[in-house]
Formats: sequence, structure tokens, C-alpha cells
Amino acid sequence: MALLLTNRPYRLLFSASAVSNLGDGISALALPWLATLLTRDPVLIALVAFAQRLPWFLFSLPAGIITDRYDRRLLMVRADLLRFLLTCGVIALIFSLPDVPLAGDPLRYILLLSGLAMVLGTAEVVRDNAAQTVLPSIVAKSDLETANGQIWSVEHIMGSFVGPPLAGVLIALAVPVPFAVDAVTFALAAWLVWMIALPTRPHQTHQKIWPAVVEGWKWMRGHPTILRLAVMLGLINGFSIMVFTVLVLFSQDILGLTAVGHGILLTAGAAGGVVGGIIGPHIVARLGTQRAVLAAMLLFPVPFIVISLTSNAYVVAVALFLEMIGALLWNIVTVSYRQRLIPDELLGRVNSIYRFFGWGMMPFGALAAGFIVSAAEPDLGREAALRLPFVIGAIGMGAMCVYGRIKLRL
Repeated sequence: MALLLTNRPYRLLFSASAVSNLGDGISALALPWLATLLTRDPVLIALVAFAQRLPWFLFSLPAGIITDRYDRRLLMVRADLLRFLLTCGVIALIFSLPDVPLAGDPLRYILLLSGLAMVLGTAEVVRDNAAQTVLPSIVAKSDLETANGQIWSVEHIMGSFVGPPLAGVLIALAVPVPFAVDAVTFALAAWLVWMIALPTRPHQTHQKIWPAVVEGWKWMRGHPTILRLAVMLGLINGFSIMVFTVLVLFSQDILGLTAVGHGILLTAGAAGGVVGGIIGPHIVARLGTQRAVLAAMLLFPVPFIVISLTSNAYVVAVALFLEMIGALLWNIVTVSYRQRLIPDELLGRVNSIYRFFGWGMMPFGALAAGFIVSAAEPDLGREAALRLPFVIGAIGMGAMCVYGRIKLRL
């Protein structure tokens, strides 16, 4: 708590993260739920998730160059204001829907929703890259694990513990309401970031885009552990988003949950995120970075195995709880490791390359989920088809665990 009490810039960044992630948590339930009101086709539902995450593949590298060239605080403010406007666009789309959306043309509305989701994702890429690169400028290197643990904890409290169940309640009131609240959170986050005073950075020479990317790539190639972590994260995130894209249909068709029930289910993962964020720094201090990250990876396949075998919402909740403990422990170790190692003048570019690998697989994992379910359903039936991505995810996570045990050295 000392950081929050004594470091005003960090306190403002922490608060902005809390507020914007509340909005993210609301939209994390509201956006896919809106898609399921338009269509029951798993491919079309996956298309929305694909569009929202495609910018991590397309724009991660340019975002890193922009982050290194320009005022990171202003980039965060403008990105949040853009997300405010785009969320207002989602509200306008909802009001344009027919009284019975499924009776209309679902493809048309899915494409419109996907377009808005893609631009929202683009703003998120710029905003998140700037936020992560600005942290070492306002927090001492010795406090990075603590700061990252606190920020990841509050992001998961607001984004997964408070946001989803709140979204379920708000959807029950009216479908546009959660998006209206989401828009307000982005505006408030922009104001909080605007209030942050950052130290002056040395003047950055405006290289052309490709030479700037090459410079960051050369640094990463010279630090193979960073590169290996990035590739591993890409595969881990690809498998994770594959199963979470299907989870909204799994909740409805197998667990029989309403929007409120699905939101409460997601809070179980958030609780794991809170616990992971709190105990993560202590685990790292006790086990060391090497053993801590391997412990996180051992947890990754377990939840997917459990979910693939159960129809009990309480068991699924426990599985999501464990999954998020592992995810938070991984994040605390790996984010702090690269923040400490990467020079500030290259931090934006190297982070963007890292995220190109680490997050660039997410849209393809999301799209794969829809095609896997759609292709398997005629032969296996709806329920078995919805379970199949969890089985594939468990196998993939297990393979990553074995690879990490052999190759990873922190």
C-alpha cells in the first residue's frame, strides 16, 4: 500500500487501470452476449472475438514505435476517448436492431459489431502498450513486482470480479445499459491519465518504421529468453482464447446459465486473479522466477481438463479460479522480468514485438474455436462439440508445460 499512498502518478495510473478494466469487464460479457442474441452460429460469434483481437496481430509493431516516439500519457488519453466514442457506436447499433434480432439479418449486424470491435481492439493495443511501458518511469525497478501485482490484481477485480456480474444485471435491465456504463468508464479513465505528471523523456529520433522495428527485433534476438517467452505466450493465449470464446455458449447450452449466472461464473476466475495477484510476489520471492513460472505453467492444463469433463457450474467456477491464479503468477514473473531488462528507449518497440507474438495468436485461436465447434457438431452433437476446444486446449497447455520445463531459463 505504500506505493499507492506516496506515489501520486502511480496512484492515478492504478485508478485509471481500475476504472477502464471495469468497463472492459462489462464489455467482456456484454459483447459476446450481444452476439448470441444476434445468432447461435459459433463461427459468427467467434468472428466478433476474432475482430476484437485481430489488432494485436496487425498493429502491435506499429503501436510500439508510436509508444517510443510520442507522449505515452497522451496516447493513453486519446485511446480511451476513442474507446468512449466507439462504445457509443455499439449503443447506436443496438438501437438500430429489429425488435426480434434473430428474425433479422444476423450476418449484417455481426459484421457491423465486428467492425466496431476491431477498432476498439486497435485502441486497446495502443493504450495497453503505452500503459505497460510507462510504469517503469513512475515506479522504482525494485518495486516493479509489487506494482505489477497490484495493477494486475485491481484489473482482475474490476475486469473479472465486478464487471461481468454487473454486466449481467445491467443486461437484465436493458441491453444498451452495460455499454453506456462502459462508455462512462473510458471517459473517466482518460481524465485520470490526463492528471498524471510524467518525467521528461530524452528526445527520440523519429526513425522510419521498418528500421525502428528491426532495432527492437535485434535486441530481442540477442535476448533469447525474452523471445522464447513471447512465443510461448502466443501459444498459451491462443489456446486460452479458443476455450473462452466457446465459454459463452458452453454456459448457455450446457450449464444452463443466464447472463447474470454467466457473469457470476466469470467472477470465480476473477477471484483467482485477485489471489494470484496478492500471493504471486510472495511465491516469486520464495521460489524464485524460474520455479514460479514453471508452477504457473503446471496449473494451465488442469482447468481445461476439468471443464471438458463436467456439466456442473460450481466445478467450472473452481477450474476458472485455478486458471487465473496460474495466469497472474505467469504475468507477474514475465512482465516484471522484461520491464527490468529492456532499456527504456526500446521498451515500447520490444514490448510491441513481444505482444505481436504473445497476443497475435489470440484472434486465430478465437476463430479456430468457432470452426472447431461448427465442424464437429454434425458428427459429435452440440454438447460434445462445445467440449472439444477444452480438450484441445488442455493438450496444448500440457505441451507448453513440457517445453517450458526443458527450455525456459529465467
